[in-house]
Amino acid sequence: MSGGIVINAFGGLAIFLLAMLMMTEGLTIFAGSGLKQLLGRWTSTPLRGVAAGILVTGLVQSSSAVTVATLGFVNAGVLTLRQALGVIFGTNVGTTMTAWMVSLLGFGFKIESFALPILTLGVILRLIAPRRRWKGLGKALAGFGLFFLGLAILKEAFAELAHTYSAEVAGGTIAGGPLALLLVGFVATVLTQSSSAAIAIILTAAAGGVIGLDMAGAAVIGANLGTTSTAAVAVFKATPAAKRLALGHIFFNAVTGVVALLLLPAFLWLIGELAEMLGMHNGAATKLALFHTVFNVLGVFLMLPLTGLLAKLLERLFQSVEEDIGRPRHLDSTLAATPALAVAALHEELQRLLGIVTGILHSALSGAARTPDLEKQADAVHTLTEAIAGFVASLRADAMTQQAAGEMADALYAARHFREAARLAPSMRLLVKQAGRLEDSAAGQPLQQVLALAGDCISEAPAAEQTTSSDTRLDELRWISRQARKGLLDTALHRQLSVDGLDIVLEALYSTRRALEQLIKGRLLARGWQKTEIGAEKGERQEQIAAQVKAE
Repeated sequence: MSGGIVINAFGGLAIFLLAMLMMTEGLTIFAGSGLKQLLGRWTSTPLRGVAAGILVTGLVQSSSAVTVATLGFVNAGVLTLRQALGVIFGTNVGTTMTAWMVSLLGFGFKIESFALPILTLGVILRLIAPRRRWKGLGKALAGFGLFFLGLAILKEAFAELAHTYSAEVAGGTIAGGPLALLLVGFVATVLTQSSSAAIAIILTAAAGGVIGLDMAGAAVIGANLGTTSTAAVAVFKATPAAKRLALGHIFFNAVTGVVALLLLPAFLWLIGELAEMLGMHNGAATKLALFHTVFNVLGVFLMLPLTGLLAKLLERLFQSVEEDIGRPRHLDSTLAATPALAVAALHEELQRLLGIVTGILHSALSGAARTPDLEKQADAVHTLTEAIAGFVASLRADAMTQQAAGEMADALYAARHFREAARLAPSMRLLVKQAGRLEDSAAGQPLQQVLALAGDCISEAPAAEQTTSSDTRLDELRWISRQARKGLLDTALHRQLSVDGLDIVLEALYSTRRALEQLIKGRLLARGWQKTEIGAEKGERQEQIAAQVKAE
């Protein structure tokens, strides 16, 4: 093999990869937030997710980019696992668009006749367009032109290769068996991180006579399997939900690939007959594009009915503490028809939420948890409070008594207070660290008093009889926080604390006080549900306290 062939092949591949990158980035900019909104909103069912995956992947010309975006949506909780699996199934069909561009445009026309004008138009638009969106379109058009120029160089390199080794290559003796070509396709996709590039190489090699149709089919299957590497790499530090999605992606491609490989001879015969019926006479490249599409569509038909079952199986994997926190244990949609049972279940869930938030604040005060862990747990509390709000919203207000409706409102207020307390837990941990540094300053003693009072507030027993002292606790907390603030200002005046340091500690002090206030207020509202058990007089007192909390 001459050095010129190698240089041309790698040069064509380099231009091709650059073109794919430019097309993806340019089309993403041109589309703006519309594609993200499509992925985030138009995926209520797995079937609609498949359609969204096909459309978005076809538009941005990158299944890897769509896969990573979908992983991000799952991380953020925008998509459920079941919805996201549909999108992933669709990306495998959408990525076949590249094969069709290569086969129909790359081999059916003289490439230079339209590639250079498109490239020129793209560059001009990129340079003179006044808006970022249209510059993105120019970049995409330039990438589209480069796509075909790179393809032309690849065609030339593989034509020379086929001419040089015509006898051996025509018989497929150099390439080895289908399994070897499957591995080649897999490795090519992993190395280039682009199944489109790998498939373009395979189609070009088959069209140039370098490999036979059966070998090229095996290589296409390998390239399809190689797309899972992007998802696998993207989830090393992702959430458990994203890891499950990546595993679902690998499972889909593995099942589809195994079925296609086992039925490869029958598939290729069917593709040949189908190509004849459709009048496709453009040779091996068109048949491979059709093969790539058909076996991915078949994979969707095989896996789509199993999406719900697959999601349930995957949800048992990669369990985390945060997910356990965010998943309600006592709320069930079947309780909506019985308000009394719904109120009881909501009370149990609210007590569980109180215990979780108390534990988070304990960890922050003792320094037992790192700040990133506290932030993750706070996010989980946010998820749980959203679930509580959704449960309350699902209940029929007209079927409730006035008392039950009031208790539901109190539950929402209490959940909101608990969520805010958990969110501020990292600031409490920061105050603990800063108080240790300022132990010998004027702020040292009042800061320690704040932390001691914080410990008392967090550890306070949830007995209803203690409710009447909670407003006193709030006053005490505010008074000691003011003393600590004065001590910090005095420390800064004596140059024992920098201005920036003062701002940090004051913010941590304010957030700690607010976290404790939110905890106390949430407790007051949660305990208000027990007023029927502790007598009318205390019940009236709790109603007054609840009204005061809401007003504040």
